[in-house]
This record gives sequence, C-alpha cells and structure tokens, in this order.
Amino acid sequence: MYSKKFISIKIALAFIIFIFSSGFSVIGHRGDPVKAPEETFQSFDTAFNEGADYVELDLHVSKDNVLVISHDRNLERITGVPAIVSQQNFSYLSSLHQKNGEPVHSLDELFAHYKDNPNAKFLLETKKTKKGSPKNMEELMQASIEKYHMQDRIMFHSFSAESLKKLSELMPSVPRIFIAGTIKRVNFDVLSYVTGVNLSSNIVTPDIINDMHYMHKSIYVWDEMNESPSKWNTLVNMPIDGVVTNFPATGNEYRNLKNESKETNYDQNTYYFGLKELPIYENPYKLIKTKKHVNPLDGYHVTNIINFQGKRYVQLGENAFANADGFNSDAELAQLRPYFGASVIYRGQQPDNFIYRDPQDSDSIIGRMPTNKSEKIENIQKFGSETWLKVNEGWINAKYVLIQLNPDPTFGNNSKKSYLDLPSNQRFQNVDLLQNFYYIKRNNKEKFIHTDLFNQFNHLPFVRNSKSDNNSMNKI
Repeated sequence: MYSKKFISIKIALAFIIFIFSSGFSVIGHRGDPVKAPEETFQSFDTAFNEGADYVELDLHVSKDNVLVISHDRNLERITGVPAIVSQQNFSYLSSLHQKNGEPVHSLDELFAHYKDNPNAKFLLETKKTKKGSPKNMEELMQASIEKYHMQDRIMFHSFSAESLKKLSELMPSVPRIFIAGTIKRVNFDVLSYVTGVNLSSNIVTPDIINDMHYMHKSIYVWDEMNESPSKWNTLVNMPIDGVVTNFPATGNEYRNLKNESKETNYDQNTYYFGLKELPIYENPYKLIKTKKHVNPLDGYHVTNIINFQGKRYVQLGENAFANADGFNSDAELAQLRPYFGASVIYRGQQPDNFIYRDPQDSDSIIGRMPTNKSEKIENIQKFGSETWLKVNEGWINAKYVLIQLNPDPTFGNNSKKSYLDLPSNQRFQNVDLLQNFYYIKRNNKEKFIHTDLFNQFNHLPFVRNSKSDNNSMNKI
C-alpha cells in the first residue's frame, strides 16, 4: 500500500508536468465576436472551426429562473430592444434576435445543441451583482450541467470570488478560474478555492506566472474588447496556460507555432562574436523586428535558447530574441577573442577543409574552403570543445584551418594582442606562420597589459545576472 503522502506527491508531480508540458489553451472570447455576433451558435462554431479549445460565454438569470447567455444584463446592445434579463421571462427574451437572426439562447439550449460534439467545450462566466445576486445561479448551473452530463467539458470563471467558492462546494471537480484586473485582488483566501487565475494582459508578467505555477495554479490571460492580434507577438513568449481572445484563429496559429519549437533553459552571461549587427525580434515565430539591435561584442544575459524550424534563437529579454549564432558564454571570452577580427586560410595541410551550413549538423556539408585564399572570420561559435568559424561560404572547424591574427583593432578588439595576452599553454597552435611568424613570440621587454572588459568595451549594454558567481565578466 502506498502512503497518503506518497500519493499526494505523485498527484502534485503529475499536475506540475501537465502545466509545463501542455500547450496553452485557446479560448474564444464570446466565440469569435469579430466574425459573427457574439455568443451565438454561429460565433461559437466559427471559433471551434478556427481551433479554439473552449468558447467563453456569460450567464444571467431571467425572471423565471432560466440561465440566459448574454454578456450584458440589458439586451439592447445585441438585439436592439431594451430588455433587462432579470426582469423578463425567457419566453420573451428568446423572441429577441441578434443581427444574424439567431435568438437569445439559454444554457440548456446551448448544451442540447452541442451535447453530441465532444470537442465543444465551454468556459462559463457567472455575472453577479456586488451584492451577490442572483443567489440561485450556481444551483441552476449545476442542474443544467448534470442534466446534459457536461462536467468534463466546462470550466468556470468569474470576477465574483463568492460565486467561485460556492461552485467549489457544488462541483469541486470542475476547474474554477478567478478573473482579476489587478493583482491586488488575488489573495491566499481566494487561491484556496480556485484552480487558476485569469489576469488582464496589462498586468501579467513572467514572475507572476511563475509564482502562480509554484502554487499549482494555472494562468489564463484576457484582454479588453479593443484587443489587437499583434498582442500575440508578446503574449506567446510567456508560459501561459491559456488565453481568452477575440481572435481564436490568431491564437491557434501562434499556439501551433510555439508547439513546433523546443525551448532549452540556458541562463548564462554571453557575448556576441559576429561582425554584423543583428535585429532583435519580438518572438522567434513571426520575426517581427523591434527597434533594437545586437552589436558586435555586446554582452547579454541569455535566458533560453529556442529551436524553431531548424534555426536557433537566444532569448535576451521578455520580448527580445535574436539569431543564436555567435552568442558564447562569458567563460569562453578570453579563448575566443583572438579569433575576433582575424582571418583564416587553408594551405592544404589536411583534407578536412569542409564548409558546413550548420556546424551542429554533420550532414550539412556545402563545399570546401579553397586553398591559399584568406577569408575574414565573420562569426565565432563554441560548441563543447570545438570552435567553429563562419566565413563567407559557411562554417568551418577552427582546427582545420590556420589563423591569421590581426594587429589592427576590430570593434575595440585586437586579435593579435588577445592571442598574446593568453598564457602560452592556452594559445591555439594553428597560427598561419607565413603571415604571423614575426610577432608570434612576445618580446621579453614588452609590457604585459591586463584587460579590463568594462574599460575596453565601455559601450556594452550588459545585464548582470545577480545569481551568477562567475566573475569572468569583471576581470580576465
């Protein structure tokens, strides 16, 4: 027999694995209110056809205790007829029609319409007054849900904490999500009877999401009705569990793109060793450029590496991504600086002068480096113990070519001096003697100069990582 503690741990681990291994859910806000009248079957069908996992809808209670689907308590905006739901019987309310000809629906009618479609799932919002009215809404919901056996196809969310607390007692197996426009409303009392929170996109941050996940609470994001599809460019970067969106097709597109990618935690200080500036994108999926760039020898803290459609990207901030080629750990800085600004040449010394499209793909050979042709090193990448150099045609392993050191500064770095600054037992041996023989050895009288990175590269926008105990950023 397993102990209760062991079982609890297993359940908790399973829940954590679910949170972090599942893609986020796309929830159509009132269906797809952009392409069809909100909270109609047409709107819901459109959202489901566009890939929504759930559709969100709002509930009021009519005078004769029928659960009515409507965001507003007054139906004038959607039907053109002023009618307060709580003051009219459903027989009258159902005679009112939206622009597409559909009548106002009840929750029972919704469940009856979709009961044979197991992929149709619903996020039900309880609309309550500040005094908690109507008092019988939760019992009416329970009766309708049980009548149509919809327990496994619904979730609840509400601005009313009391409504969710009551639902937790009536239907504890159904997920309950607290809607908050400010994080101040989320307290430990509320978290004790809800399974997640639904936060405004204006306040959600990665830190808040991580805190909620640590407490085993799911995180959903919602936006005002003026939501723009472009917000997905930043929302998709967060580890959200779901989004309530007016644009389910856009949400599904981004969800599919994100599911194609593989994210690896990196969490290291780095320097960029390419000679060309790089654009910084909002995310690695759409490659929408920001106004910022990565410049040669800029220092950054990289949090994650994203592999997407055969390319690698580094995450430099919450909504900042760049092509990963040329980003190397600060621990490699001293060893790689002699290559920066230098050139390479192949003099036929061995037959391994293959040029690769991707240094991590042994099958990506695209040619050979020509003999006795000097080429500028355009980028540098360290993979394990191997150093790869980018030339015009592609990537070549540094150990199969000869290095031509450059005595002239390149973006503040002197490859000759960087080479000589290294202890002799740490210098690479494949220097091109035909070009570099006259200054390979340091004159005994030459003064040794320590290199302080922040004095030499005082333009760096480097972000220090307070968690790092690696002091190579400060002194080499």
